[in-house]
Amino acid sequence: MPLNQQVARYSFLAEMYQDDYYPDHVVDLGKAILVRMCDRIEAEQPADLAALYAITHAATEEFNDLEEAFDQAGSEIETVARDAIGTDFDFIATAYGFADADIEELISTREW
Repeated sequence: MPLNQQVARYSFLAEMYQDDYYPDHVVDLGKAILVRMCDRIEAEQPADLAALYAITHAATEEFNDLEEAFDQAGSEIETVARDAIGTDFDFIATAYGFADADIEELISTREW
């Protein structure tokens, strides 16, 4: 679990958990991706946006891989999910001191 208290108290993917269209067991996998991304940011302490983007792009690619799990569960990463995921990436970047990060760049490797 992340050490950053702001992040530790945050409810990742809250909108998706509140919507029955997204099965909780698949959303849990997405939440785990975000928690691992936070752990990696804390471990690596990226010095600049380029280093942060390398971390967020890897996490975005994990979400790309999760698309199949959503499909198998009768769901997909669509508008609400894209917004929830993007909002959480932006929150994480800001919580770790990168308020100037571009939200589109944070998730630029997305396929959804």
